[in-house]
Amino acid sequence: MRLHGSLLFSALALVAVIPVPARAQFKEPTQEELKMTSDPKAPGADAVYLNRAESSDDRLHFHEYYERIKVLTEKGKETATIRIPYEHGQFKVTDIRGRTIHADGTVIPLTTKPSDLVDVKTKDYQRNTMVFTLPSVEVGSILEYALVIRYDDNLVSSPVWDVQQPYFVHQAHYYFNPSKTGWITNSRGEALTRLMYGVRANKDAKIVVDANGNYKFDITDVPPIPRDDWMPPLNSVNWRVEFYYTQYTSGPGFWMSEGKRWAKEAERFTNPTKTLQQAVAEIVAPGDTEEQKAHKIYDAVMKLENTRFTREQTAVERKTEKLKTIKTAEDVWNQKSGSDDDMALLFVALGRAAGLKVFPMQVVDRNRRTFDVNYLSTGQLDDYIAILDIGGKETFLDPGQKMCPYGLVHWTHAAAGGIRASDKGPVYGTTPSPMYKQTTVERNADLTLDADNSLTGNLRIVMSGQEALHWRQMAVRNDLEEVKKQFRESAAEYLPDGVEAEFDRFLGIDDPGANLIAVVKVKGSAGTATGKRIFMPGQFFESRGKVPFVAQDKRTVPVDVKYAKLESDQVTYRLPAGMSVESVPTGSDASWPNRALLKVAAETKPNMVTVARTLAYNFTVLQPEDYQDLHDFYQKVATADQQQLVLTRAAIAKVIECRPGQGFDRLAASRRFPCWY
Repeated sequence: MRLHGSLLFSALALVAVIPVPARAQFKEPTQEELKMTSDPKAPGADAVYLNRAESSDDRLHFHEYYERIKVLTEKGKETATIRIPYEHGQFKVTDIRGRTIHADGTVIPLTTKPSDLVDVKTKDYQRNTMVFTLPSVEVGSILEYALVIRYDDNLVSSPVWDVQQPYFVHQAHYYFNPSKTGWITNSRGEALTRLMYGVRANKDAKIVVDANGNYKFDITDVPPIPRDDWMPPLNSVNWRVEFYYTQYTSGPGFWMSEGKRWAKEAERFTNPTKTLQQAVAEIVAPGDTEEQKAHKIYDAVMKLENTRFTREQTAVERKTEKLKTIKTAEDVWNQKSGSDDDMALLFVALGRAAGLKVFPMQVVDRNRRTFDVNYLSTGQLDDYIAILDIGGKETFLDPGQKMCPYGLVHWTHAAAGGIRASDKGPVYGTTPSPMYKQTTVERNADLTLDADNSLTGNLRIVMSGQEALHWRQMAVRNDLEEVKKQFRESAAEYLPDGVEAEFDRFLGIDDPGANLIAVVKVKGSAGTATGKRIFMPGQFFESRGKVPFVAQDKRTVPVDVKYAKLESDQVTYRLPAGMSVESVPTGSDASWPNRALLKVAAETKPNMVTVARTLAYNFTVLQPEDYQDLHDFYQKVATADQQQLVLTRAAIAKVIECRPGQGFDRLAASRRFPCWY
């Protein structure tokens, strides 16, 4: 239920009279709907959509939304609050109607005035949200509302229909009447002559185009938006229909033409001017190898101010400081400041000035969506990276990501599609998937147990790759004390109940080329005493049992773990006198060939026991057909992690006082003496 103002194009509309759009008709509920207390098509649901409808009409310049919702639980009452985001100015929310129908048929109309809240406001842009709450909602109520968003006559729409909703949809109807007069242009003034659309839904879903050129889409029994853990971006998996205008008739034609335009602009920006050649002469030495040159240039770019991680200056501030609008890599170098894209393209320009073979690439942000070559729009591309070619071997670099070490790209740019320059001209491609050895986490605990089962000690957490990059970028954006606070809170999530963490210090927080080390002090009690035995978690860092993919037997959407990783844990317990080891976690060696590996081992020494665990997974995105193997592997992980370390306390002898007439007092009837029992 959203209007994509960013997808609107300017147009010349030749409509002289604007009729009033037909209003959605409210429906009288059936007795079956009124009496419904649950839905067999959506077991356990808090609410269901009985009907949904969206209409987009470029002839009359309006969008209309209509919904009927059945509330089934207390939580389902939250659906009574409706939020409609829209772009303020050229758009206006009107004709809001609504009512609540109780299970006994009582109708309570919406009478309160909606709130028009400002979300974002700049000099040239304002985004608002219209908010209203349907009245007197009870469990069993039917909620019904309709509204219209009107827009200026010189605009046309390219609607995006989000077919899946938070709850099961019984029936939905969508309608689009595109503009059939005037001409439509993009921001470059080019005529867009072709309306295209993409559909992602069930296999039977089809768009119907009637004799008048209007688009209709009807669908029933729509499952709710998936809420699985570890999913790709929702707009990559949700059912949706997306319209857009283009001047191209085929994908290859689009990417060839737009690729040439993209490459020409990138070449213009990265021109290795004389100024940049002089700068490179000061950065590199004449005898440097190509690899050494690339490292030095990369480090020089990283030292500049990256406004994505600080704060981009306003136009007034730039004018005050007499800074020009950045149009080329030379401007970035001269100002020693720029955006993340500016930094990536500056590296390309400096590399070329040094005689290196460097290509720019623009990729989709994998945290936002996945690249779709069949969606003919460069608007899906987000960020620039650089590709260095030395002797035919390509290395993907991410100079626009502050604190990103040489040879690594941020996970949002790994296994990401986009368009790139090459010896053969612009082509589309995909960045390499990250390997597990690129991101490692080593958690080492040295803990001392006391006779009363309390423990104290230190944790030393060594991170590389994406894990280290996360905390270093947070440190760039935040005060270090805030970073320490958040790290302490994250550590508390994997420590056993009863153990408290006190952050001590970071080592290497400012050096992206080194491992990042966090030192944490811990204290508390991690075991349960029963008689002579003390039961400790077999895996200190996994004691909370948050093993993914175990509770869910089946999966219909892909799994996205963001990046491959190697985790290594080693916990050493130093035992007090009189305490011994009864049993340790058994060794485990589980594998999912070429995908994942688990190893568990334990070693005992006098007054000491060490438990080690290694988990490696070498995948990023898995399709649903691979889920059963993933589920089975993590079942083995969960079984291994649930083992316990059992310690035993020796019996403690008691000293009592013998008095005359007790125990062995015949040997010393005239005095008291200790007697061992």
